[in-house]
Amino acid sequence: QVQLVESGGGLVQPGGSLRLSCVASGSIFIFFDMGWYRQAPGKQRELVAVFTRGGSTNYADSVKGRFTISLDNAKNTVYLQMNSLKPEDAAVYYCHALSKIHSGLEYWGQGTQVTVSS
Repeated sequence: QVQLVESGGGLVQPGGSLRLSCVASGSIFIFFDMGWYRQAPGKQRELVAVFTRGGSTNYADSVKGRFTISLDNAKNTVYLQMNSLKPEDAAVYYCHALSKIHSGLEYWGQGTQVTVSS
């Protein structure tokens, strides 16, 4: 199976920045669409950002202009740069891979906690 390992979460003050990383177990980006999701306590998991199979990016309205998703194929890593963080951004952030070849085949990382508080 594909393994996804997130890192980079932590505690930041409002207005601060974090960069999340997700390292894949192999060179999968040619075969998988990559994305970041988040889930806050008591809320449903929501899409934050995706890097589509066509090479374009999409973002939730709540993070547009503040978050940036990017890939580094050489390092098998997907990043989420988060700037101007708000308390409502606090959540567990999950890396996600969706197969471009096998319908419904997907993988999730274990998540990394982001806390935004003064």
